[in-house]
Amino acid sequence: MTAIVQTPVTGPSFLKRLLRSPSAATGAVVVLVILFAALLAPVIAPYDPTLQETASRLMPPTAAHWLGTDAFGRDILSRLIYGARPTLLLVLIVVLLMAPLGITVGILAGFFGGVTERVLMRLTDIVMSFPRLLLAFAFVAIMGPGLINGALALALTSWPAYARQARVETAALRRSDYLAAAEMVGIKGIRLLWGHILPLILPSAVVRLALDLSGIILAAAGLGFLGLGVRPPTAEWGSMVSDGTQVIFDQWWIAATPGLAILITSLAFNLLADGLRDILDPRHG
Repeated sequence: MTAIVQTPVTGPSFLKRLLRSPSAATGAVVVLVILFAALLAPVIAPYDPTLQETASRLMPPTAAHWLGTDAFGRDILSRLIYGARPTLLLVLIVVLLMAPLGITVGILAGFFGGVTERVLMRLTDIVMSFPRLLLAFAFVAIMGPGLINGALALALTSWPAYARQARVETAALRRSDYLAAAEMVGIKGIRLLWGHILPLILPSAVVRLALDLSGIILAAAGLGFLGLGVRPPTAEWGSMVSDGTQVIFDQWWIAATPGLAILITSLAFNLLADGLRDILDPRHG
């Protein structure tokens, strides 16, 4: 059986197609703005995010505090800017752990087949049989709250989807003339897996990853909302929403602003993922 081998879109061609996609371009711009705001937080934040001024507590938006203050008199805009840091850092850690683990398991299962495939896929099925978010909360409850523990919990419960996708694509490539020709010229083992199979399954994995980022952000906010994320007084969007729910009927802006930040960030990643799917997935375009 011969599998169709698609050449990944790279370089200037990829950038041009990305800019021509309205959804991808919009999502990329918003994501870049959020990234730069997080990186430049000490420069652009008007106040120290942990500075408490009880005389200014629960103030509505004013010229001094554009988004108002919380129950401790802390500037919400400053906390919103600094709050992007732990959220994006957690997402980065999850991505660096989740995708490589899942892709590695899927490639090994799809390429070697037999007992290797059965063992790895049964392990994948076991992890997938549990609700992902509930299992992540259980892990964090066992390991203790914190940014690293939260990232590990989300990564350990999110990799099976990548493993299943990589296994299917690797199994199809395993029977292709492309890999047969590579093996005929002496390319085998790790060199074959790393240099010839991995580049061909990366585009679809990138699309899935981009689509999953919004879910990871929501899960990270959920951990913070339940007090299982970063420890106070560190600013984090989920914990800010949790603090605001206590006074939501009188001071609605305290919960609304971090909630809006979560919404905009998730929407931006979804728009970017939609454009990447059109560019990288050969079934779209």
